Amino acid sequence: MAEAVEIYGKDACPYTAAARREYAARGLEVRYFDVKRDRAAMARFLELSGGDRRVPLIVERGRVSSGFGGS
Repeated sequence: MAEAVEIYGKDACPYTAAARREYAARGLEVRYFDVKRDRAAMARFLELSGGDRRVPLIVERGRVSSGFGGS
């Protein structure tokens, strides 16, 4: 089975919501972390992003990307 996609974002962010829908529609397991509500997730998010606070931050197969523009 494929490794889960991690998405770090905020509930109010439309790009975060779009990313979650897109990856789920592809049949991939999505692990969502709300950086506004979860301090540990925020710390991991900032570590992965190098301090950049743009959401969503997506980790797929070890590759980290910021932002989501759809497919």
